[in-house]
Amino acid sequence: MVKTKIVLTLFAGLLATGANAQTTEDNIRKAIEPRLRPGTKIVSIKPTPYGGLYELRVPGEIIYTDKKGEYLFIGQVMEAASGKNLTEERLAEINKIKFSDLPTSMALKMVKGNGKRVMAIFEDPNCGYCKKFRKETLTVLENVTVYTYMLNILSPDSAVKSKNIWCSADRNKAWDEWMLNNKLPPTAPAACIAPNEQISELGRKYRIDGTPAIIFTDGSRIAGAVDAKAIEAKFATIK
Repeated sequence: MVKTKIVLTLFAGLLATGANAQTTEDNIRKAIEPRLRPGTKIVSIKPTPYGGLYELRVPGEIIYTDKKGEYLFIGQVMEAASGKNLTEERLAEINKIKFSDLPTSMALKMVKGNGKRVMAIFEDPNCGYCKKFRKETLTVLENVTVYTYMLNILSPDSAVKSKNIWCSADRNKAWDEWMLNNKLPPTAPAACIAPNEQISELGRKYRIDGTPAIIFTDGSRIAGAVDAKAIEAKFATIK
């Protein structure tokens, strides 16, 4: 009988702890959501191991609050001893992409050497940094397979260029001619359909709002026209 009482007491304690946690989350959501941008919903709420703060995940970012939702902390949390950016690390973790979910049939595929090292890039045909990345980084990388998604976010003309390139007889050649030599292919036939809308939806799904955006097979991403040394360093961390 004594053992039964102990078990029931522990079980009741666990239920109380769970209920308290849920109450805290509900109170925070009720206090904070009305103060966010109209229509913004809190995706998740969880306590952090630092400063009694609670992490609030909202689309595309992390913000922090106290247990009662009385204060908002907008910014990045740094670990003083190591200098690590804890917010940046957490964002990288929650924004990972399952690489196998990427629809490669909607991408241009380039294979160099044995092609064993794989990555995907979202690029806009009017993106100067994308052209810089292609000229200065991709041209020197070896033994890679690159899937390029033409993400049209800079201007209406981007979609026109992407369609013309997609509908070319040799898409990879047409893309390189434009990105490396500023030479456009002929106008696409009206009947040809490019996956522009599907890729735009993909960009929204993964919250890609800038190009180039580089995705690796471990799900991590790098934003911007980084050099070949940075890409090689990243590949070295992927098993």
